[in-house]
Amino acid sequence: MNTRWIEQVTGSLDQKKEYRQYKSRKQQLPAPYRSAMDAVERYLTYFGGVTKGDVLVEMLGDLADLFEESATNETPIRAIVGPDPVEFVEAFLLNYSKGQWTSKERERLVRSIALAAGEEG
Repeated sequence: MNTRWIEQVTGSLDQKKEYRQYKSRKQQLPAPYRSAMDAVERYLTYFGGVTKGDVLVEMLGDLADLFEESATNETPIRAIVGPDPVEFVEAFLLNYSKGQWTSKERERLVRSIALAAGEEG
């Protein structure tokens, strides 16, 4: 079988390894931080629109870094996410816009309108 095709469908082996490491890092956090991180992860994966595996793995790794550092410093959960967790996650997600399906669709819209308006090139 063509291994490139398999990796394209299932994600690269490196991405899978990084994802497993992320899950392990999350499990080692104290319960309140792990629960908060679970909630943020759930929102990111359902509503974040990140479709590129490498971007998703990078994003989750950065999230783990944030919560590990916060747990080490005993930073309160509210000091991490603020009074509005949705606002926090949306701001966090802005750092990964290249991996979102909405970014791809915005680019497609701009190209289509330019083409329809005769502005090729």
